[in-house]
Amino acid sequence: MRKLRIRTYALFSLVLLLLLPWVFFVAAHFITTQSLHIGAGRPDSYAVPIVAAFAGLLLAFFIVGIRMRRLLLMPLEKMSQAARQIAEGDWDVQLPPSTIREIAEVREGFEVMVNGLLSSHRKQAELEEERRFVIAAVAHDLRTPLFALRGYLDGVEQGIAQTPEQIAKYVDVCKEKSAQLDRLVEDLFTFTKLEYLETELSKNTAGFNEIVQKSIDSLEPQAQKKHISIVAHYAPDDCLIRADSHLMERALSNLLDNAVRHTPAHGRILVQCRQQGDRAAFTIQDSGPGFAQDELKRIFEPLYRGEQSRNRATGGAGLGLTISQRIIRRHGGELAASNHPEGGAILSGWIPVANR
Repeated sequence: MRKLRIRTYALFSLVLLLLLPWVFFVAAHFITTQSLHIGAGRPDSYAVPIVAAFAGLLLAFFIVGIRMRRLLLMPLEKMSQAARQIAEGDWDVQLPPSTIREIAEVREGFEVMVNGLLSSHRKQAELEEERRFVIAAVAHDLRTPLFALRGYLDGVEQGIAQTPEQIAKYVDVCKEKSAQLDRLVEDLFTFTKLEYLETELSKNTAGFNEIVQKSIDSLEPQAQKKHISIVAHYAPDDCLIRADSHLMERALSNLLDNAVRHTPAHGRILVQCRQQGDRAAFTIQDSGPGFAQDELKRIFEPLYRGEQSRNRATGGAGLGLTISQRIIRRHGGELAASNHPEGGAILSGWIPVANR
């Protein structure tokens, strides 16, 4: 149905207000005088037509008022009621249609606003649910090393560890559990900052090969304990990127840490860096068992643990890969997981190079 503008409706209303009294006047005059000639009757013969004209004017006002209420006031009242419903948390609102174009445009704008608010509300609810889940899961993860740390410290305090070898073993375990606690807390802090705080990245121009090498150096001691060799192949030219060097190093360290944890002793990790057009690309391939097919779809979900990494001693908090993906995406890149045909997991990604 074609919609009218308010000025068109106002024009029709004015025509009705002017025309209907005149029609009633002429009709009443014809009935009383049997003539359409206005000046043909006696002066007192105009009393009935004047009353009829006044009645026509009242009828015209009544018709205009009814139509105004139906076309203008009722839609606005219902939109006002819908706004109050939304303010009270009731999102199931029905917006009335209108044949007045301006009212219809307001309705459409109101509907867009409601849909936007509903989408934002749902997203906020999902984030809140995820936040609670993350806090509960990480709090659960924190208990394991804390209980172990307290148990070994109690053993030292109560004299259970008496020989220097036993004491050294207890101290090593305490240091390991402290490092695990530090990693869990750092993961939670980084994840929270990336997901909820929306902080601006401190981007500076840096060499991508240099960032990768720093990440490898930080994981070298952990790899040496398992006699794992990390082999890196770099592009001839160190491609420059604009990035938050600390966060980017953290993302790559998480990926390498995942590779080291899931690579068996005396295994090998291959790191390759190259420039592909306007992208700085990298792959990290390990010689471990790789990802199960059902894991590949969920490997970057917060707190997801594959069957091979459910051990709290090696699986971390389940936030490492999630953090890496979100850091890389915040830099305009992407991260993906796959398996090598000959075995082992592959984590590959890219970020844009800096504009020269």
